[in-house]
Amino acid sequence: MAEPFKTFINADVVTRAAGHLARHDPGFDSHAFCAAVVPQLAALELKARAMCIADALEQYLAADFHDAAAHLERALRPLEAPPGTGGLDGWFLWGAGEFVARRGMAQPVRALSCLREITQRFTAEFAIRPLIAQHPALVFDTLRQWVHDDSEHVRRLVSEGTRPRLPWGLQLRDLIADPSPSLPLLAALQDDASEYVRRSVANHLNDIAKDHPLVVAAWLERHLPDATPHRRALLRHASRTLVKQGYPPVLAVWGRAEPLHGTATLELAPAHITLGDHVGLTITLRSQAKGPQALTVDYVVHHVKANGQTSAKVFKGWETKLEAGQSLTLRKRHAVRPITTRRYHAGAHRVVVQVNGQPVAEGVFHLTIGPSAAPQ
Repeated sequence: MAEPFKTFINADVVTRAAGHLARHDPGFDSHAFCAAVVPQLAALELKARAMCIADALEQYLAADFHDAAAHLERALRPLEAPPGTGGLDGWFLWGAGEFVARRGMAQPVRALSCLREITQRFTAEFAIRPLIAQHPALVFDTLRQWVHDDSEHVRRLVSEGTRPRLPWGLQLRDLIADPSPSLPLLAALQDDASEYVRRSVANHLNDIAKDHPLVVAAWLERHLPDATPHRRALLRHASRTLVKQGYPPVLAVWGRAEPLHGTATLELAPAHITLGDHVGLTITLRSQAKGPQALTVDYVVHHVKANGQTSAKVFKGWETKLEAGQSLTLRKRHAVRPITTRRYHAGAHRVVVQVNGQPVAEGVFHLTIGPSAAPQ
């Protein structure tokens, strides 16, 4: 079983980091720092552990922010050294970035300089967000320079740090309302040489799609026709939410605006499962069209909630072509096992197959939370 996320920040991580900080400033009290953090870790989840580190850094680094930032920078892992060796890097730096965001708010230029160094050893996508909220003009002026930075980590920060709805990060309400300040940055980065950067751009556009679907539809119309294979892959990933929702303007851009011309059936087996099992989906499509059809086939599981109502979740299925008169069978095993982001409840779970955003077939499987999947 995988270790919980919270263990990414543990006593060893904190102790090693304290040693690096003490090595670059003999006045840093590493023992007191560890005593302020380590005993609290067991009761805290991952983000709270990072915030605990930030609290302790506020207490034990220099009161002058410039001096404190310089101390952190000296203690960072040299870029030429392998990860995990020679200095601060990894998950400890989430807390360090939070410290910079808190204490550097009155010196944003110095804070951004420090975050540029931190992001090359971990990420500063969380820490830069309060600075964006408080100093948007200054930060966006800096980001326009960073799109040309030699480091892919810095270029990724331009996109990831400005995502309106970054998981675990401060929501940027002004950018949720109006994403236009970020769009020139994304345009500059969508053909970046680094897949790491391009994937961030795709996720950023997908964030925008949740609030401004027409903005993303217009982006696709403008940037898809002459797209390279890399950009095309980026734009497809950026479209994923709108495609799964069956949003007509985006389906049209991808040539999937037409509904299925034909019939569809869905078989679910077994019909009764226990939490932790799989249910098999068999989808059969039969064409009644005179020509080929480009199809996006997804499926929606209506999960039973504690109150007996349901919550729909769309799962990615297949991109396929159905020739004239052809019958096509698609199969998938859908896992129904505990995960951190969903709690399952017993009952009848409806499954709906959708083709090009339109429902075409459905079925039901029954879930039991317990040792037996037999029907009651």
